[in-house]
Amino acid sequence: MTANLTPQYLDAEQRFKQAATPAERLSALEDMWATLPKHKGTEKLQAEIKKKLSLARKELQAKKGPKRLDPSNIPREGAGRVVLTGPPNAGKSALLKALTRAEPEVAPYAFTTREPQQGMIEWQDIQFQLIDLPALSRQFMEPWVMSVIRSADLLLVAVDQASAGVLEEIEDAAAFLAEQKVFLQAPAGELPRGGAVVPSLLLLNKMDLAGAGDNAAVVEELFGGRFTVRRVSAETGEGLEPLKDEIFARLGILRVYTKQPGKPPDQGRPYVLKIGSTVLDLCQMVHHDFVEHLAFARVWGKQAFDGQRINRDHVLADGDVIELHR
Repeated sequence: MTANLTPQYLDAEQRFKQAATPAERLSALEDMWATLPKHKGTEKLQAEIKKKLSLARKELQAKKGPKRLDPSNIPREGAGRVVLTGPPNAGKSALLKALTRAEPEVAPYAFTTREPQQGMIEWQDIQFQLIDLPALSRQFMEPWVMSVIRSADLLLVAVDQASAGVLEEIEDAAAFLAEQKVFLQAPAGELPRGGAVVPSLLLLNKMDLAGAGDNAAVVEELFGGRFTVRRVSAETGEGLEPLKDEIFARLGILRVYTKQPGKPPDQGRPYVLKIGSTVLDLCQMVHHDFVEHLAFARVWGKQAFDGQRINRDHVLADGDVIELHR
C-alpha cells in the first residue's frame, strides 16, 4: 500500500528539515503527525514520527531548563558553527551578547567564562551558531576546549586591540593553538599527524577605547599577511554587521528556495547547502522521492533566465529558486 502523502504533510516535512531551533522542529513534527494519513502503508512512518516527537519534546524541555551545555557534546544548530576564543579580557562574552540574544555574564575581569556559552547570530533569513569558550590559558585548559575549536566551521580569535600587549597576545594565542595541533593557517611543510587547519578571523575588539586605532594599525601591518583581521566593538556595535556578512561568506554556504509548479516560491527559511552543491543535493534534502524520480527542474536566479529548465547536475547559486518536477 502506498503512503499517498498529502501536500500539507510534505510542506510540514519540509519545514522540519529546514528547522533551526527545537521549537521549530517540534512544531513541524506535530503538523506532520496531524496531516499524515493513518493506514497500514504509513505504519513505519508513524513509528518514526512518534520517536522524533518524543526526542523533540525532550530537547525543547531541556532548552527551557538551566542554560548549561555538555561541553563534550554540543549539538549543532543553524547554518554553521562559529566558535569564539582568545586570551583573557578580550571581551568575548560581550561579543557573544552583542552578536546574539544570549545573556552571558559580562565582567571586567579575566576568566569570566568557565563553561561554553552559546547563542544564535541572525543574518538575513538564516542563523549561525556562536559558541563562546573559556579564555585560552597555558596554566589550565579543559580537554574539551580544543575539541570544540576543532569542530568549528569558522574560528573567531578575539583580542583587546587597546591592550598594550596585544601583539604578544596574538602571537601567544596562535602559538598555543599550534602546540595543540590547531593551526590558523596552513603550516610550512607537512601538516603534523592529527593536526587541523581551522578557518579563522582575527577580531580586534574594543575599537571604541583610547589608543585602539594606533594598535590596530600596527596589528594589521604585522599580521595582515597571516590572518584576516577585522576591527569591532562589542560595546558600540561598530563593525558587527559587516562581520556577520563575512561570517556568511567564509562559511562557504548558499541558500536555495523552492516552489511548487504554478505557485509562488516559499520565501520562508531556505535550504542551506555547501557551495558547489547541485540540484541532486537539494533533492536529497527536500524528499528522497525526488532523488529517484526527478524528471527535471526549473531555476529562477542570477545565473539563469527565469524558469530555465535544468538537470540534476546543475550547480546551484545563492538565492536560487528551484522548482522540482517528477
